[in-house]
Amino acid sequence: MKVTLRTDVLTNNDKAAEFNRDLFQKMKVMVVNLMSSPGAGKTTLLEETVRALAEKYRIAVIEGDLATERDANRIRAMGAKAVQINTHGGCHLDARMVAAALAELDLEVIDLLFIENVGNLVCPSGYDLGQNHKVAVLSIPEGNDKIPKYPQMFMRTELVLLNKIDLLPFLDFSVEEARKDLGEINPASSLLPLSARTKEGLDEWFSWIEGAFQKCLQL
Repeated sequence: MKVTLRTDVLTNNDKAAEFNRDLFQKMKVMVVNLMSSPGAGKTTLLEETVRALAEKYRIAVIEGDLATERDANRIRAMGAKAVQINTHGGCHLDARMVAAALAELDLEVIDLLFIENVGNLVCPSGYDLGQNHKVAVLSIPEGNDKIPKYPQMFMRTELVLLNKIDLLPFLDFSVEEARKDLGEINPASSLLPLSARTKEGLDEWFSWIEGAFQKCLQL
């Protein structure tokens, strides 16, 4: 399906988000807005997700970065469609950028669309992209202070993927403290420890995707 944008849609984020949401729902595409600080491992996680689920789902990715197509190229190397958005200094994606990028995707042949937001724990959480789900990635090397120091991010996400747990033996990080901090800020959210490198915990992430996709089909 070719997406045609109207000028008024591109002038207001909320209008663009509703445009995106209505389109995703019509096409039965489940969309995950994946957010984190730089270096938390979003792209590696997406590579492993494409590798594991490509035979079951038709997957595409919108990549948000200040510059380069390096992450998009990594996803393309896995055989998935990837569209790069370069913000040229902007600290987040907005719904208008996503709406424009959709012109490069055929939503009729996509089941799952992941939007890898610009690495930042502040700005991305405040912008509705029209997604079904907001998921945050937190990594062990970032330390235990990120959830309480950046509460807006974690208030607005329904799932936190705690990545790089293979480093737990080498770093001072408490999973239980992170779980407690998240519960105090957002009791409705869940913490899922995993390692995109060793693949520990990835099956639970894939199960979450499966459940969320089935709910999407019922909308």
